[in-house]
Amino acid sequence: MKTVRTIVTTALLATLPLIGSAAQVKLDVSLANPVLIAGKKQTTFLKVGLTGFEMDQKARRTPANIAIVIDRSGSMQGDKIKQAKEAARMAVSRLDGNDIVSIVAYDDTVSVLVPATKASDRESILAGIDRIEAGGSTALFAGVSKGAEEVRKFLTRDRVNRVILLSDGLANVGPDTPGALGDLGASLVKDGISVTTLGLGLGFNEDLMSKLAARSDGNHAFIEHSKDLTKIFKYEFGDVLSVVAQEVLVTITCKPGVRPVKVLGRSADIAGQRVVASINQLYSNQEKYLMLEVEVPEGAVNTTLDIANVKVTYANMSTKTTDSLTSAVAVRFTESEEQVVQKRDKDVLEAAVMQVATERNILATELRDEGKLEEAQQLLIMNASYLQQQGEELESAQLDSYAAENEEDSQNLAPSSWNVRRKSMRGLQYKNVTQQSY
Repeated sequence: MKTVRTIVTTALLATLPLIGSAAQVKLDVSLANPVLIAGKKQTTFLKVGLTGFEMDQKARRTPANIAIVIDRSGSMQGDKIKQAKEAARMAVSRLDGNDIVSIVAYDDTVSVLVPATKASDRESILAGIDRIEAGGSTALFAGVSKGAEEVRKFLTRDRVNRVILLSDGLANVGPDTPGALGDLGASLVKDGISVTTLGLGLGFNEDLMSKLAARSDGNHAFIEHSKDLTKIFKYEFGDVLSVVAQEVLVTITCKPGVRPVKVLGRSADIAGQRVVASINQLYSNQEKYLMLEVEVPEGAVNTTLDIANVKVTYANMSTKTTDSLTSAVAVRFTESEEQVVQKRDKDVLEAAVMQVATERNILATELRDEGKLEEAQQLLIMNASYLQQQGEELESAQLDSYAAENEEDSQNLAPSSWNVRRKSMRGLQYKNVTQQSY
């Protein structure tokens, strides 16, 4: 049994039609085990799921304010730069006159080939893309900073403000560490700017690129072959052009006696009974979630215990209001082990297993980095077995698929295959943690 109450309130109600007709994010607060065994302290998982509403095809979508930042260093010569330019042209073709776009290219210096302008000015935008030529070093930090500078020219909370970075190499001019680029991402997200990082080939630093994306709450992808660039750009712009909510703030307040243990995957602040986390954007018909492990005190048979209250606020890009959602969740105690199993929420358990397994996969990556190949391999094999078992129990194709990935990871730790495998693992880890669509 699951006890959930959800209440919706909307700021500036006087400016809106009846609340029932307004598009709203769907909030689903659920427990992996809504029924627990009586008489003992135990842990379970609380999932706060947020699903973006269906976009009204007749209404104007949220306009985008995008800087496309392309690495033009010497390693990009040939097919890479050709495919990058083609992908950029395709991306521009999906924008309309309400969107803003800028084109920035960098090697050891940074050039603004197209200053922030309306996307309807296609001729000058495409001419700017055509001027990109490869040669030089990789001033990645400066390139992203310049892209953000262009975005700031038209920065408003009513736009999707994003820098899309494409690079195939190591940052070797200016700040060049994951920490420095992560700090840059953290500073940008405070202004409402996210950074999507697309790593091309086998020469880029995946830790740096994923850290920059993570700290700014953007997307990240590993693209092994340049022929796949256009496909990835399509996925990215599918997200950009379907943003329905921004500035999402999730607050979980656990009831007395219920202890928040940790948040899986996403970063969050835990202070006493309160857990606070933010998500920069929600996309139409896509779910993002927060997974919290909670410790529940013992309860008597056939009694119910309130676990937590949840409040979510967000900027609704359809109604241009700040909306608020609230919900609460409780557990019931039983003496029947069979009833605990029957009432478990398989969807929540599946998501929790994915997050636990991803944490182990990240640990295996760190062990391999330390030269502990055998330990890394054993952990990956154990993780594959765990996923396979849970996949069978929960009838989950997703868990079965990740089990196969972990098994394959365990067989690709040798120096000859580690570079490409590590990038693939980091990309999938990022996708799992953030519930990225591609």
